[in-house]
Amino acid sequence: CLATLIIMLVGDTYTLINYVSFINYLCYGVTIIGLIVLRWKKPKIFRPIKVNLLIPITYLAFWAFLLIFSLYSEPIVCGVGLIIILTGVPVFFLGVYWRNKPKCVNRLIESMTCWGQKLCFVVYPQCGSAREE
Repeated sequence: CLATLIIMLVGDTYTLINYVSFINYLCYGVTIIGLIVLRWKKPKIFRPIKVNLLIPITYLAFWAFLLIFSLYSEPIVCGVGLIIILTGVPVFFLGVYWRNKPKCVNRLIESMTCWGQKLCFVVYPQCGSAREE
C-alpha cells in the first residue's frame, strides 16, 4: 500500500496500471501452476470444480508467452512490478514467519490490524480482546 502511494505521487496512473497488470498476470500464472501441481501431487483430494488439465496447460502456455513478451518489451515496468511484490516479503517475515516476537511487536501489529479493520469497516468482535487479557 505504501509503495502504491509513493508510485501514485511520483508517476502517472497509466504507469501504475502497467505495474499492477504485470503483477496480476504473474499471480494468475503462479495460481495456475499451483493448480497443476496439486492435481499432480494430490489427485485424490476433493475438488468442487474439476476441469480437464488441457485448459490450464493451454492457459499457462499463453501466459508464459505474454509474460516473456512483457519482460522483453517493458523490462523496467516489469522490474518495478517485481519490486512492488518484493516489498511484501519483509511484512510476511515480520507478521507471519517470525513466531517468537517480543510483546511490543505483537501489540504494534495487533493495533495496526485493528486500525486497518476499522478503516475498511471490517472490524471483528475479537478486535481489542488481546489487550484486555
